[in-house]
Amino acid sequence: MMDTTKHEDHSLRGIFKQPKAAWAVAFACIVAFMGLGLVDPILPAIAKQLDASPSQVSLLFSSYMLVTGIAMLFTGWISSRIGPKWTLLIGLMLIILFAFLGGTSNTVQQIIGYRAGWGLGNALFISTALAVIVSVASGGAAGAIILYEAAIGLGMSVGPLLGGGLGSISWRGPFFGVAALMIIGFLAISILLRDIPKPKYRSSLSDPFKALSHPGLFTLAITALLYNYGFFTLLAFSPFVLHMSEHELGLVFFFWGIMLAISSVIVAPKLMDRFGSIPTMYVTLVLLTLDLLVMGWGSYSQNTLVAAIVIAGFILGIMNTVLTTAVMDVSPFERSIASSAYSFVRFTGGAIAPWLAGKLAEIYDPSIPFYIGAIAVILSVLALRMGKKHLSNLK
Repeated sequence: MMDTTKHEDHSLRGIFKQPKAAWAVAFACIVAFMGLGLVDPILPAIAKQLDASPSQVSLLFSSYMLVTGIAMLFTGWISSRIGPKWTLLIGLMLIILFAFLGGTSNTVQQIIGYRAGWGLGNALFISTALAVIVSVASGGAAGAIILYEAAIGLGMSVGPLLGGGLGSISWRGPFFGVAALMIIGFLAISILLRDIPKPKYRSSLSDPFKALSHPGLFTLAITALLYNYGFFTLLAFSPFVLHMSEHELGLVFFFWGIMLAISSVIVAPKLMDRFGSIPTMYVTLVLLTLDLLVMGWGSYSQNTLVAAIVIAGFILGIMNTVLTTAVMDVSPFERSIASSAYSFVRFTGGAIAPWLAGKLAEIYDPSIPFYIGAIAVILSVLALRMGKKHLSNLK
């Protein structure tokens, strides 16, 4: 069982006053999430040079997210047997291997397959990284989660900028760039993170399913699934309708990531303290719905899309931090188990969105994916509302 009664320090001083172990994992998280952003600016280039449709290229995201989600069910079982540090390192080794192989690909199908392998490494790393940061950080779980979200935001902001630069040389460049950056992350974890004892309790393969039987965690997981559909519609499909060069796409998503990082670290904690988690999520999801509707309405206007994407970064940063914090607090299960169960469900939304968005655009119109994304996000509001009674222990 998890104790959620300890004091949580939401101040910036408390958040960033961390031991070296927490910073080592946070740095690796920055590098890991650069990998997601690095690929974004080159999606149209891959489609053009490998003669593929947007829906085919979007499967780069779908295979990655689907395997990540399914593998999340097993990460707790693995980590409790080989230890958190080795789980992190094996995850990073897999990312290095499959990112490099992705850069050597000659067909979209090969890249899709290698991205699936990349997703396996990503699952081992992400779920364990969050649990490790929470366990070694000072200031309570809330401060650790905000540090984790800050690392995500920084990685996802710098990634597109670097990806745009490397992608302007060759679409293969970002894949090799990810492999190189992951080696740095691997070394940081190896050197700076001491061995963390294996958990006293060896989790079973059924634990994540038991965790999802908790109505509060299940409510947040379904909310996240629908929310992530909107999130990854924006992230994976918008590069195809912006009609920009790799450099320009990199700049757009750089500013998107900067807004995400600022709101996740500075704004989200203040909103949680003042208004509480549930009201903040309601408002944030409604704002994201409106933003996606604007993107659908302005799908042929480059300026409208750019403004909406950057604004969405601010909204998404708040939602990511508040939702992750709520997941860590709502369930009586160990944080690593709760994280794995929740991530399994939410990554499904991220897997469906990229492919379906591309297919809907091919069949109907480029505006339709954004409208469907808006519908998914407003459904997440309804899911949250329907399960509100199970979230009474949240502020």
